[in-house]
Amino acid sequence: MRPASLLTAAVALLALSAACDPFGLPATRQLESGAAAMLSPGNSYEIKGDYTTDGNRWTIDLQVAKPSLRHVLVTSSGQTVEAMIDGSDGYFRGAQFLAAHLAGNPLASSLIQAAGSAWWKDSTGLVPSLPDFTDGATFRSTFLGTAVTQRIDHQSVDGVDVDELSGARADVYIASSSPNHLVRVHLKKGVIIDGIQDADLHFSSAGRDFHIAAPTSVVDFSNFSTLPPIYTVITVDTSGCASPCVVSAKLKNLGGTAAAVGPSRVTFTMTDAASGRALGSCSAAVQSDVGYNSTTTVSCTLGAAATNAAMVTASVDNPGKGS
Repeated sequence: MRPASLLTAAVALLALSAACDPFGLPATRQLESGAAAMLSPGNSYEIKGDYTTDGNRWTIDLQVAKPSLRHVLVTSSGQTVEAMIDGSDGYFRGAQFLAAHLAGNPLASSLIQAAGSAWWKDSTGLVPSLPDFTDGATFRSTFLGTAVTQRIDHQSVDGVDVDELSGARADVYIASSSPNHLVRVHLKKGVIIDGIQDADLHFSSAGRDFHIAAPTSVVDFSNFSTLPPIYTVITVDTSGCASPCVVSAKLKNLGGTAAAVGPSRVTFTMTDAASGRALGSCSAAVQSDVGYNSTTTVSCTLGAAATNAAMVTASVDNPGKGS
């Protein structure tokens, strides 16, 4: 056979391998189509792994139920954030994350206490959307097709026989057997996609029903009247402090009347102004909550006699919303 004929035969064999491998291996196009189909609208799957963003290492567990539902749990340095996304609505849980989100707000501590362990509502932009990893067409454009420069068959990832398609951006591992689900994506060093880098993400649970549903009991910080009570002390009245010593405090509610895990309580403390020594204390619950920006008065009897050098202060414990 002449050299030109040999070249023609080699090209024909290469084309045949791309379309239908003569040794029973899936064609590259078949692998790519299977991976993209797994991430297509209407399908569900789970992504677990870790990545780096803004210098912090995060661990992620993302459950996707297309077209609009997601449940995500991300952890970094002991900080855990749980989020539920339902279309354009985002719901969150995580005290540390909330504290960082409210940093600089003068009511931050009160709002955090009011939220308790409940879900709170905010922008979906607080959750990484990762479109290049969760949208089939975008994934294919970013990591597959002309982005692939090397293929290695019969690798093993998470106990699955996979074929590796690698390029300058990532190593992509796709199950060898039909329907050729995506199994793993490992970003190359220094590559940043969707704002994350050094990512090692594992894909599983295709077609699973995660029972994702938006929470029904939610704190909405955009409307304080929907919050549980957040009482703050306006004034302390000691004019009734004789024998016995009756003290009272005027309170203002910066929140609303949503159900809390318990009533707010006011603690009065009498201290010696010179030494700072506690002379007595008492506490009382707010018996009937008042609405947003309304005031109420709470009183109790101190177990100490009034003295000229005594000082009485009051503090409020607002237990906040339950889960």
